[in-house]
Parts: sequence; structure tokens; C-alpha cells
Amino acid sequence: WPNALRAILTEEAAQPTLETDAVTLLECNVDDMSAEVFPYVIERLLEHGALDAWTTPVTMKKGRPATVLSVLTRAGEEERFADILLRETTTLGVRYVPWRRFKAGRDVRTVRTQWGEVRVKQKLLDGEVTDAAPEYEDCARLAREHDVPLRAVYEAAAHAARHPKAIPLSG
Repeated sequence: WPNALRAILTEEAAQPTLETDAVTLLECNVDDMSAEVFPYVIERLLEHGALDAWTTPVTMKKGRPATVLSVLTRAGEEERFADILLRETTTLGVRYVPWRRFKAGRDVRTVRTQWGEVRVKQKLLDGEVTDAAPEYEDCARLAREHDVPLRAVYEAAAHAARHPKAIPLSG
């Protein structure tokens, strides 16, 4: 069999199509600022278009407690957000790292509950809805207006999102 050739034909499995984009992570360490200031700074960053912002407690040299303030931005917006961090916090410097990320598609739709309408963020993979999350602000507003538990409104909205033709859960 010296001149034998074996060939195996296979079909390539369908590959999921994930979106990608370029983002930048900016971070600064803060060890000498009142914790009360962080929510304000995060709010300002989000108002200016940051994709996300968060804090992480850390321990720095000599065992000092501190906070890392992180900001995720679109590529090309680094300087604008570094300026906000330098002006609004006590940090002396901001570091940044360009990242590429995979992300699911997303859509927002409105569902009806017995207390009113709630926006729901839908997670899409290959065009299929794989998860849905009610918007906190809408649920909290309806819970206050109708004096019902937030959890009841949230669960009713989640149920309505999963079962579009179903009657929303009662609370």
C-alpha cells in the first residue's frame, strides 16, 4: 500500500458570530478621598458617555486601604475621561489599556405588567434572545407608585419578557 491515500471529508461546524469592538479601560488608585465622592464621580462619568464605571477595594503598600476607580470607554475617548478623573478625584495619575471585546447583541423592548410598562434589555446571540433583564429604574418607579415590593414588579416584568403572550404575574 505504498501509494495509498486516505481522505476524510467533514463539514465545518457553524461558528457563532459575536460582535467585537475596541474599548479602553482607564483606572486610578485613590487612597485619600472620602468614599462619599465616588458615587458622584461615577455618575459624572456615565453622564459623559462612559460605557461603565465601578470601584474595587484594594490594599496598597504599607497595608493602606484604597479604591481602584475603573472606567470603560470607547476607543479614542481616553483623554476626555482621564481629564474627568484627574479633576474630580484626588488621584495623581490615570493608567489606560486598550482592549478588544466580544459582546452579545442587545435590544430593548417594553413589556406590560399589571402596574405599568417596563423596559427590558434583551441579550441576543445569533439573532436569538437568550436572556432578558428588566430595567431597574422602571421597576423601582412602579414599585414606589403602587407601594408594592420591587421584587414583585421585577419578576412580573421578567415573566412578561419570557412569555410575551402570557398574562403578567400578579403580585
